[in-house]
Amino acid sequence: MIEQKEIFEIIEGYDKDNISIAVLASHSALQILKGAKEMGFHTIAVCKAGREMVYERFGVADKIISVKDYKEFVSDRVLDELRAHNSILIPHGSLVAYVGVKNIEEKLKIPFFGTRGILRWESDRTMERDWLETSKIKLPKEFKDPSEIDRLCLIKFPGARGGRDYFLARTPKSYKKKTDKLFKEGKISQDDIDNVTIQEYISGVNMYVSYFYSPLKDEVELFGMDRRYESNIDGVTRISAVDQIELYGDPRFVPSYVVAGNFPLVVRESLLDKIFKMGDSVVKVSKDICPPGMIGAFCLEAMVNDKLDLIVFEISARIVAGTNPYIQGSPYSYIMYGDNMSMGKRIALEIKNAVESGQLDKLVT
Repeated sequence: MIEQKEIFEIIEGYDKDNISIAVLASHSALQILKGAKEMGFHTIAVCKAGREMVYERFGVADKIISVKDYKEFVSDRVLDELRAHNSILIPHGSLVAYVGVKNIEEKLKIPFFGTRGILRWESDRTMERDWLETSKIKLPKEFKDPSEIDRLCLIKFPGARGGRDYFLARTPKSYKKKTDKLFKEGKISQDDIDNVTIQEYISGVNMYVSYFYSPLKDEVELFGMDRRYESNIDGVTRISAVDQIELYGDPRFVPSYVVAGNFPLVVRESLLDKIFKMGDSVVKVSKDICPPGMIGAFCLEAMVNDKLDLIVFEISARIVAGTNPYIQGSPYSYIMYGDNMSMGKRIALEIKNAVESGQLDKLVT
């Protein structure tokens, strides 16, 4: 793990009047860069060669650094240029998926908004469950071995995969058949199989709740909620049951849960008390398990059942793409801040306040 003193030494050498906000050009980069510009920061997008056009057309990046491969993000060339521009890096799901937690922990030697070590708790399913259980969050039942499957279960493989290669299985036989197929097609590895998560399937409404924890105010803010639109399973639900039966009888058809987009959502007001308490508890525990704990954006990914229980199946310890529908702000951010407060802008506001008050050390690792 990169030591905190190394990051503080870099920050000490920065020109605080010319801080840049940097991000890997993917996931939620548009709102992060837009929010940073609105807060007066210089902005940098690290972009895979050939994909610069989006960020050029929207005009949100003052500078684009092109790389042939995302792993090049941790190269001396890229890091030296980022540090030369007094950059603070904002993490998101694509950074975790493409650069990797180990590289973030050991090689990404640049001031990092948030606690970089907490991404390990998000990515490791066992650690993630320990965190949520300690926080007294309701969780779906998990099965340690496929032979224990006795009900409909959602099968998930490690990493920030955006739902890719997830599937449902009701029996050990069904699990083995589908896993063998994915393995033969090269879509999953033996390591994926060895670290698989088998969770009971919860019937209800999927609800992804985004929060922001401000170390400067020591307060958890509720930002908003979204639902995911997933391919191809959401398309299947638009056809009749008769046609679904015929479709599932076709061996070429494989249902999938790849996230294609996000819907904004407003929860019934009677659930807000429960939602705030969940966020508060997760942040409190994070300070014990991975000091200094949660910083900035995070998301509890849940199902709401017909008893109005929120059953959490994952946590994302950084901004999620479900905040993208709220670039002009959410109903909840409007109550707190008025118009035009995206999660990207809220992150930039926290950094701006920290720079002005000399408290950047509370936000970066």
